[in-house]
Amino acid sequence: MNENTRNTTIFIAIAAVIFLFYQFFVWGPATKRQAEDAKLRAAAAATATPGAPAAPGVLPAAPGGPRLLTREAALAASPRIIIDTPALTGSIALRGALFDDISLKQYRETTEPTSPLVELLRPAFGQNAYFVQSGWTGSNVPGLPDASTVWTAPAGATLSPGHPVVLTYRSGALAFTRTIEVDARGLMFTITDQVANYGAAPVTLTHYGSVTRQGVPAELGRNNIVHEGAVGYLAGQLQLLKYTDWKKKPLVEFPKEASALTTGGWLGITDKYWMAALIPAQTRQIHATATANNQQGVDVRSIGYAATADVIAPGRMVTETTRMFAGAKTVPVLRDYRDTLGIPLFDWAVDWGNFNVITRPMFALLEFLFHYIGNFGLAILALTVVVKVVFFPLANKSYESLTRMKKVQPDLEALRAKFKDDPAKQQQEMMALYQREKINPFMGCIPMLLQIPVFYGLYKVLTVTIEMRHAPFFGWIQDLSARDPTTIFNLFGALPFDPSLAPLIGTILNGPLHLGVLPLVYGASMWLSQSMSPTTGMDPMQQRMLQLMPVVLTFTLSQVAIGLLIYWTWNNLLSILQQYVIMHRFKVENPIDNLLARFSSKAQE
Repeated sequence: MNENTRNTTIFIAIAAVIFLFYQFFVWGPATKRQAEDAKLRAAAAATATPGAPAAPGVLPAAPGGPRLLTREAALAASPRIIIDTPALTGSIALRGALFDDISLKQYRETTEPTSPLVELLRPAFGQNAYFVQSGWTGSNVPGLPDASTVWTAPAGATLSPGHPVVLTYRSGALAFTRTIEVDARGLMFTITDQVANYGAAPVTLTHYGSVTRQGVPAELGRNNIVHEGAVGYLAGQLQLLKYTDWKKKPLVEFPKEASALTTGGWLGITDKYWMAALIPAQTRQIHATATANNQQGVDVRSIGYAATADVIAPGRMVTETTRMFAGAKTVPVLRDYRDTLGIPLFDWAVDWGNFNVITRPMFALLEFLFHYIGNFGLAILALTVVVKVVFFPLANKSYESLTRMKKVQPDLEALRAKFKDDPAKQQQEMMALYQREKINPFMGCIPMLLQIPVFYGLYKVLTVTIEMRHAPFFGWIQDLSARDPTTIFNLFGALPFDPSLAPLIGTILNGPLHLGVLPLVYGASMWLSQSMSPTTGMDPMQQRMLQLMPVVLTFTLSQVAIGLLIYWTWNNLLSILQQYVIMHRFKVENPIDNLLARFSSKAQE
């Protein structure tokens, strides 16, 4: 491979990476976000019959009229049991015995300490409903409790660790009892349903559970690499159904055969950081379904399961135990539930992606470093050093090759001038020169190629793990999972106005042109690193394109998580130091010495 071909190949590869990165992480998400936001703003009129019972996965009709209520009115539409755990706060609606009001005590909407708590589940009778229900169905069995049934509970009961609550309901010969407990951590609920048959004839009932959601997350589409939608471990494998695909598939069955059954597993609906999931008994045979349809004028998605039928003889009782998880997808917590409760692949509710062979070990290392350092930003810096150490021998050979090429640049230019009319001879002499100087031109691009999987892996980890959300570093960096909050358009906060509010161009200034402090530092480090590499053999157009790369990458990476920029900038600085030492060893001119000499000269003047 001659040098012109090598340089062109490297340039095309880098340009393709930049284009794909910008397409997937900036243009595509922005378009999707606009479409979803417009959909979420649409007002919906309810069409359900007042007081009609709701089936699993169906929005219940609001009491008193065919309309969706405000949050406050929806909460008031049913008597409630308070939920108070170390991690959660909210209530259970006695109308339907629904989990439909849960907020997360340890997480807020923004980094402001007074911002609202993150709301996970929302009232079933209200707008943007998001709820979990379970119960019994049966053919020709009158009086079964449904979403309109008001259960009885002890007055003033509060559900908390060590303090379960018992709900009861009686319909003719059938007596229903539901005992709800929550673990010490406050995230895993145990729901024990019992049915006693006091009649003279047997009844056949099927236990079910479902997670139902109206609409989609407000931030859906801002990041293409995060799975949001239905998730679960069913039919022996991890099942993922994105919101966008879900809408196109009104019915998805697990297993695919309608009459087939699977044993145990779990299922639920996940956002980027939060999840509500049901876990049936791991010995129970079930059939699961995911449905999507339009109800009461809004899109509704539901995933649930039905167990095999139970025949309850007269004077007998059956018991079904289901667990429900509601909370943040914290990896150690999910891993602990996986191990202690035997929930298969429960920690895979975190979207590790197809490159999990990189993302999972990288998170484990980052988590280990954070445990000893106590700051995720510093842990990222330490992770960068670890990566540099692992790749040091290969990178060192690469930088030595680049330095040798920079050293022989005058000789290469002389050969091109001497044999400009004989390309074959020119190539022959150049290869001979490379051989004499022990130069491998292809070695120069190896560090970049090796860094791409690491770059992607860290980006994925920073994006999908709750541990990064609102994790502070120092100074203005208070959320490593978000982009740099500063912007050049108000001089990084020196001018008292928000560029995103500027008429007409605010969206652009806060979007593709948003440029903070750290992206500029990254761009400078990229330029300096590039200046230390040889450009021999490039025509003027190639050189200009290469010079534009730091600018393009600066704007592109200004949109990504600032934790990733910390990694990439620190990595650049370590690479520059490594290159500088090697260039000194080979006595090759470098831009750092030139800049120092220039400043020294001006200081003497």
